[in-house]
Amino acid sequence: MDTLFSNFIAYIFDILYIILTAYMWIIIIKALLSWVNPDPYNPIVRFINDITEPVLNKVRLVLPLGGAIAFDLSPLIVIVIIWIIIALLKFIEYNYILPYFLFYSYR
Repeated sequence: MDTLFSNFIAYIFDILYIILTAYMWIIIIKALLSWVNPDPYNPIVRFINDITEPVLNKVRLVLPLGGAIAFDLSPLIVIVIIWIIIALLKFIEYNYILPYFLFYSYR
């Protein structure tokens, strides 16, 4: 039973890693699309904008130089935050969750 639950927890962490990595790539695509000025009525572009703009707008509000600089740093900041969240999740998974199940599964 503990092995089943530990596999379930590991799968939850894997799903979180996949979601965060996919979101990071969507933000990278958004940044690359801003260089070429795509058609705003394209459904793919609208989907990418709808997913990324709420998070990027919140970061833009926090940035001290909001519109004073020539380029937008919010995608870079969000990517760094995603990396930090992934690192924290891996730290928690490998140091606190998995050793607990491995220790108690061999008793």
